[in-house]
Amino acid sequence: MYEHGMIGPVVGLLIWSFIMLIWLYAARIPAMQKAKIRPGDATKAQMEALPPSARNPADNYNHLMEQPTLFYAVCFALQFLGQGDHSINIGLAWAYVALRVVHSLVQATVNIIIIRFLIFSISSLALGALIFHAAIASGLVQFSF
Repeated sequence: MYEHGMIGPVVGLLIWSFIMLIWLYAARIPAMQKAKIRPGDATKAQMEALPPSARNPADNYNHLMEQPTLFYAVCFALQFLGQGDHSINIGLAWAYVALRVVHSLVQATVNIIIIRFLIFSISSLALGALIFHAAIASGLVQFSF
């Protein structure tokens, strides 16, 4: 299952991001039609006035275009540095993906900020560990016991 190391988690998060894009449109288009908002004429105020069920998936999709860009970069860096087959890196990467999926589900549904923040913080720790491992593997950080 881990034949391609860090590429699996990258593809996993890409698939999830695409699912959130579909969710965004599935929620937003009917809400815009109900509010009689034409896509080309929509103002920021009109879009912000949409119900949370239409705004939250869109907000989450935007979030999936932000911090995960670091995730993609570090996964490819670890793969290119020959560290993509280490179980700790693969585990951290899949943990990051799972946490981002949970974060998406919380934000797109109940949107309880403190829960989202906790999930985001834990996922950021996993991302930070991956970045630290890449820094060691690249020789930027010397670390020994």
